[in-house]
Amino acid sequence: MKENTKQKILEAGAEIIHLKGFNHTGLHEILKAAGVPKGSFYNYFQSKDDFGLQVLDYFSTYFNELARTFLEDRSVSPLQRIKNLLESFIRYFQSKDCTRGCPVGNLAQEMGDLSPEFREKLEARLEAMIGVYAAVFKEAREAGEVAPDLEVEAAARFLVSSWHGALLHMKVLKTTEPLENHLKFIFSFLAGEAKGDYLSGKSSPPLSRHLR
Repeated sequence: MKENTKQKILEAGAEIIHLKGFNHTGLHEILKAAGVPKGSFYNYFQSKDDFGLQVLDYFSTYFNELARTFLEDRSVSPLQRIKNLLESFIRYFQSKDCTRGCPVGNLAQEMGDLSPEFREKLEARLEAMIGVYAAVFKEAREAGEVAPDLEVEAAARFLVSSWHGALLHMKVLKTTEPLENHLKFIFSFLAGEAKGDYLSGKSSPPLSRHLR
């Protein structure tokens, strides 16, 4: 029963924080949404910051479970798995009228400079996300889908960083076009003639080749 109540608080809080941000979300609002008595919060969390750190774990677990659904699908190639995952995110944001963005990315912007505890956990969660993509890029390299000298961690870092930038653009423009553009350029780049040279640090590909 105790764990069920804590889970209700985490789920309700995560939903509100995803939409409004951490500092714009009050404990009363969270507990009301969870249907939990006001005095119950401190039975499960030491403080609002402690709650926020546990919400980060909740978001990370959710991402891992969703990513596993797509990235462990051996019926399609490694790069197609990543593409399928990102396309599922695009459909999600379309259904939410281009709001919310990535909860970890949102909290990184909001709390990364304000709290050492948040910054450390955010770094760990972003590194874990990068690791998930890097593992699939490694499979793609072994399968010959990308250049044999592709630096898979650098590719994964670029994917995560550029995706978060596209999400910011999406929220301002209220269209998923930045996400679709991100997807188009990432995969045309990886499949292009210069796919190995740029990400392995040897040279920069002619820009016109990727603007066709």
